[in-house]
Amino acid sequence: MASLLPEILFESSEQAPSPSKDFHQILVTRTEVIFRWWKISLRSEFRNTKPGELKESHLDFVDDTTLQAQIAIIFGQETLNYILNLCQGYYDYLERLPDPLLVYILSFLDLEDIAHLAQISNSDNLWEHIVEQSCDRVTPEMRALALDIGWKQLFFTNKLQLQLQLRRMKKRQEENQDLVD
Repeated sequence: MASLLPEILFESSEQAPSPSKDFHQILVTRTEVIFRWWKISLRSEFRNTKPGELKESHLDFVDDTTLQAQIAIIFGQETLNYILNLCQGYYDYLERLPDPLLVYILSFLDLEDIAHLAQISNSDNLWEHIVEQSCDRVTPEMRALALDIGWKQLFFTNKLQLQLQLRRMKKRQEENQDLVD
């Protein structure tokens, strides 16, 4: 199954957190992790600084806590965890499917299975589809609330809470309209 994977498993580019303006790229291939950086500074001592690159095998990267800490700071802990999983051979094939195909496949599940899946899935497209299938009618007010709180939250909100939230949202809109007038 791993042979179905492309050569580049993951790629991301970010600007370092403030006050730095440095640019960073992380690339994970089937065999190595490549970390690149470009120093961006107006200070004269950095004018001749060339871009840097560090290549490590997956095994070396798993053991390199210093590089892991740097990646967590720049790209976030979730990205680091994902890269560590890739380096340890844990590939998420479902994540590579396009959202419309994933939604189509998952639409065949029972609600009980969807509830179990809810613990790991946060795709707003999926939850919108599930709400549309579960409800007799999705009103414009429900759509507006879903934009505010998310389709997943909307799905797991009981009817009384949903009615209360819809009333609150309508009241806020009326108050905002009064301010405009």
